[in-house]
Amino acid sequence: MYVADALSMPVHWFYNPWDIMKKFPGGIKKFEAAPLKHPSSIMPLHSTSAGGRGPQHSTTGKEIVGGVILKGKREFWGVANQHYHQGMAAGENTLNAHCARLVTRTLNANNGRYDADLFLENYMAFMTSETPLHPDTYAESYHRGFFANFAKGLPPRKCGARTHDTASIGGLVMIAPIAISELLFEPSLKRVQALCREHLYLTHPDEKLGKICDIYVELINALLFRAQDDPRHCIQNATQKSTGVNFKKLMEKNVADEEVIGGVFSKACYIDDSWPSILFLLQKYVADPEHALLANTNLGGENCHRGSVLGILVGLVSSNGLDSHFANLLTLGQLESEIEMLLMPNK
Repeated sequence: MYVADALSMPVHWFYNPWDIMKKFPGGIKKFEAAPLKHPSSIMPLHSTSAGGRGPQHSTTGKEIVGGVILKGKREFWGVANQHYHQGMAAGENTLNAHCARLVTRTLNANNGRYDADLFLENYMAFMTSETPLHPDTYAESYHRGFFANFAKGLPPRKCGARTHDTASIGGLVMIAPIAISELLFEPSLKRVQALCREHLYLTHPDEKLGKICDIYVELINALLFRAQDDPRHCIQNATQKSTGVNFKKLMEKNVADEEVIGGVFSKACYIDDSWPSILFLLQKYVADPEHALLANTNLGGENCHRGSVLGILVGLVSSNGLDSHFANLLTLGQLESEIEMLLMPNK
C-alpha cells in the first residue's frame, strides 16, 4: 500500500500519460519528488470551506483549509498548476496513506481491536494539529466535508459528508488495517465486514461504496486465508460479484492497459471505474507485483488511492520484487514497527 502510494504521488491526477512522460522520461520507475508544476491541477476549483468544489473563501467563519486542517498550507490552494502534493520528497506518502497509518496505530493501541470512537478522537487530533503531522498539502473532499460538519456542531459520528465524489476509491484506503487485524483476531467475515462498513460510513456514508467495501473485505479474507496456491480464483470471484466484465477475454486479446483504464473505465476516483480498474490490474499482473504497481502509477489519474488498494491486494498475493522500493520509503522504520505490531498474535 505505502509503496504504491509513494510511487504514484509525483504524478497523482496526471490524466494525460504524455504529461507523465514529459516530466519523467520513460515513466516513473522509482520514487520521485513532486514536480514544481502540475499540468492538470484543479486545486483552485476545490472548496476550502467544505467538501467538493466551490469558492475558496468562507462567508460564515474561518476556512476549513488552513483554519481547521492543513494549517500552514492554505496559501497553495489558489495557485494555478499547483501540485496537490507540493514540496513532498521522493518516498513520502500522501494524506490518505497517513490516515491508514493512523488507523493502524489506533488498532495497535487497543490490542488490535477496532473502536470507532477511539479512531475519531485520534483522527480529529491528527488532522487539526497545530504542528503538521503529515507532509501533504491537499485533503480530499471527505476530509474537508467532515470538518465543515464538525465546525457546524455535528457530533463526530454524524460528520461524514455526502458530495458528488463520496463514492470514491479514497474511501477504501483506511479499510485494510481494520480488516486484516480483525480477521486475524477472529476470522468471521460478516462481523469484520460490518466493522469495516461502520468505519467507512464515518467519512464516506454511501451505500454503493459500502457494497464494494464488503467485496473488498471478502477478497482480503479470501487471499489472506486461501488454501490453494493460485489466487486467481479469489480475484475472479470478486470480479464476477462486482463488475460483470470478462477481464480474461480482454487479456486474451492482449488489450493495452490504457485501453481498459482510460478507455473502458475512467481514470477518475469514482468507484464505478476505479474498483474494476484495480481488479483488472490485479488479475493481469497477479504474478508480478512490481509491474502491477508501476503500471498503475504510469496510467495516471487517481493512481495514489487506486494504487493503495491494489497494493494491499498484490501484497497479499506476493511482495516479491518490492523490497528495493520498500527500503526507500522515507518513513521505513516507523512503518515496519507499526505493521509488525499490527500482525503480532498477542498485541
